[in-house]
Amino acid sequence: MRKKIGIGLLGLGTVGTGVAKIIQKSQGRNPLVSEIEIVRIGVRELNRPRSIELPQHLLTQKPEEVIDDPSVEVVVEMMGGIEPARTLILRAISAGKSVVTANKAVIARYGEEISSAANKAGVYVLIEAAVGGGIPIIEPLKQSLGGNRIQRISGIINGTTNYILSRMAKEGTSYKNVLQDAQKLGYAEADPSADIEGGDAADKIAILCGLAFGGRIERSKIPTQGIKNVEIRDIEYAAQLGYSVKLLAIATSFETKSTNKSSIPLAAWVQPTLVANEHPLSRVNGVNNAILVEGDPIGEVMFYGPGAGAGPTASAVVADILNIAGIHSLGSTNNSLDPLLAASSWRNCHLVEPSEIIQRNYVRLNAKDTPGVIGLIGNQFGNHGVSIQSIVQFDASANDAEIVVITHEVTKGQAMKALSAIKNLPEINSITAHMGCL
Repeated sequence: MRKKIGIGLLGLGTVGTGVAKIIQKSQGRNPLVSEIEIVRIGVRELNRPRSIELPQHLLTQKPEEVIDDPSVEVVVEMMGGIEPARTLILRAISAGKSVVTANKAVIARYGEEISSAANKAGVYVLIEAAVGGGIPIIEPLKQSLGGNRIQRISGIINGTTNYILSRMAKEGTSYKNVLQDAQKLGYAEADPSADIEGGDAADKIAILCGLAFGGRIERSKIPTQGIKNVEIRDIEYAAQLGYSVKLLAIATSFETKSTNKSSIPLAAWVQPTLVANEHPLSRVNGVNNAILVEGDPIGEVMFYGPGAGAGPTASAVVADILNIAGIHSLGSTNNSLDPLLAASSWRNCHLVEPSEIIQRNYVRLNAKDTPGVIGLIGNQFGNHGVSIQSIVQFDASANDAEIVVITHEVTKGQAMKALSAIKNLPEINSITAHMGCL
């Protein structure tokens, strides 16, 4: 009988427990599941109640013992956070062990360091669960779509914010009320800032950007705007104009406009965005995620499904474990690594300045309800080279009016200069919302 492949888990939370349950109950699954076994588990508390029965001797509060155990061949990191996760991943690589991780924060910031270490050590680091939960997107970008020239990725890649915005649109409920419900249901953390401020989505688009365009980018330079300032009235106005509001993460190539062949210019950003009702992303609701990839020659292809939770994320983690197990079962050695499975860059890339990002814009202004105010707004946009697609007045009162403008595509720099000039008009009380428009 062939020796089973030893798996070491770092973390036994919601996802870790899901992974352990899949491995324990292999019947009816891919035959490779029966060829792996959990031999060591790093946990914070040894005696806490758990929804899974595990031999006590497998558990340790010292994560280093998982990595140093000679029977562990694959280390599965599900601790979350940057440290000690990063250090433990590098320790596992140094010990000659392949790693599977769902840690988007570490990969988004230290992916190049980890990739370089893995390539030198001749081991794998697989990261399917780091983006999109149960949606297979990492391997398709590296393999199935590898022959394409990727032009753009746009996606709903945070289930918490999509759930909140979907509920707001459906029920007319305020952001704060829906957030409280999301926390009670377990869709949002007690501290939801990584989700609602857009940081989680920015981590994920940084990873996708590197895979799609072939070069690492600096995570800290991604312009990021969350959803906590999105008001019900913006969602209602968007609906009247034929749009829904989603938190989108977008990455696009500027390669055709580049004169600098030594480094490819890219744009990546996270922002609440109006999505036209006929666009496929507008129909993605609840905690579901969707990622739209546009490339040559494939055109458009969308990956859709549950983006978070124990089941979907555990599914992606086990898929990566099986990927490595399959190579072991075929008798491959570390000296014959398949380059398609290695996370590596093949060219230099850099992010353009935020002012160079090209997009359509949604702007809501509060103005004095006086004759000619719409004309004044239009003139200022025109003076700064911003073409208007539509301008509509909503909810006029005795003194004030809400004016909504949707522009054609323009650089963010041009839009901001126009808005700065408009804000200084005596007829304008305030610019109350500014979002993207797809």
